[in-house]
Amino acid sequence: MDSGALQIWGMRVLFILLTLLILFFHLLPLNPAPSQWAGPDVLVAMVFAWAVRRPEYVPILLVAGVMLLADMMLQRPPGLWSVLVVCAVEWLKSRERRQRETTFVLEWLTFAGTLIVITILYRTVMMVLILAPGTITLSFVQVLMTIVIYPAVVGVSFFLFGVRRAAPGDMDRLGRTI
Repeated sequence: MDSGALQIWGMRVLFILLTLLILFFHLLPLNPAPSQWAGPDVLVAMVFAWAVRRPEYVPILLVAGVMLLADMMLQRPPGLWSVLVVCAVEWLKSRERRQRETTFVLEWLTFAGTLIVITILYRTVMMVLILAPGTITLSFVQVLMTIVIYPAVVGVSFFLFGVRRAAPGDMDRLGRTI
């Protein structure tokens, strides 16, 4: 096995471990009282950041599995948020080549717009299915907090784990340009 494939699989395993760590901390009963604000969705921010920066680290089946696990663990309707995140990630991956030459601010705005759209779609489907989507204030606060935390997630991914954008001349393990 060559070092390129080993690195990709190592990053995929790291992604799974980070997902499990995020879910573990999310499920800890730190404050049993209902909260008036919702924290950021760090998992979605991490999935989007890794998908934009290194799409080969987060293949679609891995994203689908991780998000379905999160749906089950966080007691959301199974598959609804997962499908929306998977569609958003695939859309972001398709724009990855164009995002390579853009600034971080534009990437951040793209992330924010995408997150807002999938949140609106999530709430709309929940209302159509006559499920309680929660208060709009909590959803708004969570989206806002997730948008605010995105630069920190990108920074941690870059500085601690080495998840950086592919440069225009980078090659994959088969010698093709990325």
